[in-house]
Amino acid sequence: MSVFKTATLAVAAVLAVVSAAAAQPRPYIGYVYPAGGQQGTTVRVKLGGQNLDGVYGVLITGKGASGKLVTYLRKLGPQEQTLLREQLDELRKRVPPKSWEMLAQATAGTDASMNADIGMLSREMMARLTQGGHGRAAPAMRLENLGIDRAVLDQIMRIRTRMNEFVLRPASAAISSLVVAEIALDREAEPGQRELRLLTPRGASNPLVFHVGRLPEISRAPMLTSEVQVLGKEALALRRRHEDGDAERAITIPCTVNGQIASAEVHRYRFKVRKGQRLAIVAAARELIPFIADAVPGWFQPVLALYDARGRELAFNDDYRFHPDPVILFEAPRTEECVLAIADAIYRGREDFVYRVTIDEMPWITSIFPMGARAGTSPSVAMKGWNLDEARLQLPPPDASPGIHLVAAAVGPRSSNRVPFAVDTLPEAFDQEPNNEPAEAQKVQLPVIVNGRIDRPDDWDVFQFRGRAGETIVAEVVARRLGSPLDSLLKLTDAQGALVAINDDHEYAEAGTSTHYADSYLIAKLPADGDYCVSVGDTTRAGSEEHGYRLRISGPRPDFALRAAPSSVWVRRQQSGAVTVYVDRKDGFTGAIHLGLKNPPPGISASPSVIKDDQPAAQLTIRAGFNAPAGPFDLVVEGRARIGTQEIVRQAVPAEDRMQAFLWRHLVPAEDLKAYVFDPAADGLKLRPKRDYMAMATVPADSAGKPKFTKAQVAGRLRQLDLLFDEGLLTEDFYRKKRAECGVTE
Repeated sequence: MSVFKTATLAVAAVLAVVSAAAAQPRPYIGYVYPAGGQQGTTVRVKLGGQNLDGVYGVLITGKGASGKLVTYLRKLGPQEQTLLREQLDELRKRVPPKSWEMLAQATAGTDASMNADIGMLSREMMARLTQGGHGRAAPAMRLENLGIDRAVLDQIMRIRTRMNEFVLRPASAAISSLVVAEIALDREAEPGQRELRLLTPRGASNPLVFHVGRLPEISRAPMLTSEVQVLGKEALALRRRHEDGDAERAITIPCTVNGQIASAEVHRYRFKVRKGQRLAIVAAARELIPFIADAVPGWFQPVLALYDARGRELAFNDDYRFHPDPVILFEAPRTEECVLAIADAIYRGREDFVYRVTIDEMPWITSIFPMGARAGTSPSVAMKGWNLDEARLQLPPPDASPGIHLVAAAVGPRSSNRVPFAVDTLPEAFDQEPNNEPAEAQKVQLPVIVNGRIDRPDDWDVFQFRGRAGETIVAEVVARRLGSPLDSLLKLTDAQGALVAINDDHEYAEAGTSTHYADSYLIAKLPADGDYCVSVGDTTRAGSEEHGYRLRISGPRPDFALRAAPSSVWVRRQQSGAVTVYVDRKDGFTGAIHLGLKNPPPGISASPSVIKDDQPAAQLTIRAGFNAPAGPFDLVVEGRARIGTQEIVRQAVPAEDRMQAFLWRHLVPAEDLKAYVFDPAADGLKLRPKRDYMAMATVPADSAGKPKFTKAQVAGRLRQLDLLFDEGLLTEDFYRKKRAECGVTE
């Protein structure tokens, strides 16, 4: 059983007593589209999620980026859709017939909701009216010639926007509430990944990846909410695909293209290449949304194919090594037009199948060696890859703390992909061939970290050390965690070749988005004095210069790492909320860990909590006093443990508990732990006062004196009318008329 699954079972009883505040539905976002933008631009994005009522703000990490809310489109019910149709019929009486036909065409597109400002005309809809439609036969028309009152036109735009998104049975209810936001990116904003969240009265949502890019961006129209597909009637759901879903787009490279894949869609992009041009075509999809709970294998699996002008395949990729996101490294054999196609591997699709594909002559690192160094040193590191001439690798500074850091190479303004680089405190050595057999074993002094390669198929690297009876030895391979394709196999044998211990894969709670725990780990007590050998190979008998590894052979170094989930916490003032803190125990550490907050703001405190010796997790309760800040603000959870004579302090990495393919759970790291103190009197929060609709409801009777509806039905209708009116979708006359039908006249 995995560390995380064990932890989930162990804390079930604790979670059952979570405070009422923590039990409130947490705001959730399942996708953001497009998932990035170019420096110096403002990007309008569409987000899908649930529990987003009252959303009022957008958070994005890093300098040079800010967000603002444009509108919130909550999921409507069928009765509300009927009310909107009736309201539209009333408004139609105030529009000339020819103008109504123009409006119907101009407001029927898939991108209506992206451009629907509350209180403003849709830019895209107005462009269709005044520029002759959106691929339609409708002629252009000046607004003053429409013969429509501006307020009526605005009302029609709002209603059509909401009706376009209506689906009785969405493919995923978890992404059926919609938010439109604007993200402003400064010209000097640092390129790379950011995290984006929404703010609601129930706190901050989970984060999603948002990229700041250097290149021009091209985005297809956003999808409408997908309808659930019924077996044997799948074609009915396809009617809500993009208007330009399978249309080929002509683009100019370098650029980044953005899209959402609908069911059965293939997106194509045509561009010119020059002979000898060395392109890196890099897709991001799983990187954007690591796990989808109700899809197998648990994420959008894009495939890339590159064709020449005659339709002959030039290159294909469905994943890059063990990364599901594909990469094509392509050198153009001639100057010509090429077509890039992207689709899901099994032609699935819906709104959260979001992708970004960058096409550029950027540097791309396929491997580095060594993949780490001792702290305090400045090692020489060799790079292999694409477009790396004159590239400079930016390594961690000599005073970098132990751990795994991300490094990249730069060539002018272009930056490569980021690759992991490990920093440790132990002495380092290098693999020296020949050392393929125990008779040729390379002698090492413990403790040591060996930097090596399984540099050809069926290769083994063997290292010999002197051991004592009863001594505990740890051997650990770090390869897959550093981006190596090595699927390691680790063996410990004595001087006669007898097997003492063996390991293929070792599951570790810090895996994040990895689903293959390919790195090996073993801990064993030596049976006698003498020489011992540690052998490293590849389980699949593969090998190359890129199959690098770092092998630690040492005594146990007891330690621990922490994860705190979820990555946001909502607390009502003078009450409490909670996060669950999970522990990954290392090298046999079994001690108790005392949890707390590091330098919390005034008014915020944590109740004492301990992860006991036999526990994989514990709950940390966070309380907000009367003087606590409203937020959002960042919290840092830390754990303290006594190991020998030293007190060790480790900070918990914020994380999201994510489900993969209906079953598996993963702790996906986040940048920060956002806290929010709920206060109805806080500035900027406009909460709907509670209304007793049951008390207001009067049940109308038919001509025979029998009630037409139940009181609950009338109360529900009153609530629907209030919501639609508050959203600006109903005129005051229509609103009063419908309330009067429910027996309410005030």
